[in-house]
Amino acid sequence: MRKRGVSLIPKVLAGLLLCWLVAAYFLAPLIWEGVASVDPALDADPRVTQTGDHHPGDPLNVALVGTEAEVNAILQAADWYPAASLGLESDLEIAADTVLSRPDDTAPVSSLYLFGRKEDLAFEQPVGDNPRHRHHVRFWKTDTVTEDGRPRWIGAAVYDQRVGLSRATGQITHVTAPDVDTERDYLFECLEKTGQLEMRSDTANFHEQREGRNGGGDPWRTDGSLYVGIIRKQ
Repeated sequence: MRKRGVSLIPKVLAGLLLCWLVAAYFLAPLIWEGVASVDPALDADPRVTQTGDHHPGDPLNVALVGTEAEVNAILQAADWYPAASLGLESDLEIAADTVLSRPDDTAPVSSLYLFGRKEDLAFEQPVGDNPRHRHHVRFWKTDTVTEDGRPRWIGAAVYDQRVGLSRATGQITHVTAPDVDTERDYLFECLEKTGQLEMRSDTANFHEQREGRNGGGDPWRTDGSLYVGIIRKQ
């Protein structure tokens, strides 16, 4: 009897894993999509991004003026690396990297949406050797350009403080720090050190709503300012 009980353990564990995968990556997103369709308040604020399931993402807090090549150049000069896209395979890779403390300069970020599309560019900067901690930012190209014809980019900079399960879907994800202003300030500190940032300005009261929760259920708060940087022409 004991041997039979022992032999059932892998099957039970496999069954539980399958149930979690179905619930977290199929059922929960469908439920959130239904909630968003009946609650317009979830996507009523253009100052906040959205997840693919139409619930609130991270708040926008940074903007840059420059060509795509110039944005890539200044971020990489600041030691921020292009990030890969997130999916089930990369979710499990993050979990393994976290357990094994394996560094990953290009660990994936989940897709967020603005203007009806996911981010155009995403960058990150690891902290130490464990991917549970990292700085990261997503950028979307806007439809507006400056007088010299260069596009404007708007983005959301947020700090990942640990890896956990999403409060909304149960998926493996990074849990973000609530003070998004600290990450905004840190990003611009890095950019200014490159010598490639020509000017920085602050748009006060960009956010009327000063706090909320992102798609993973993590709280955020801000002083309401958007930092805008003009990249020096290359």
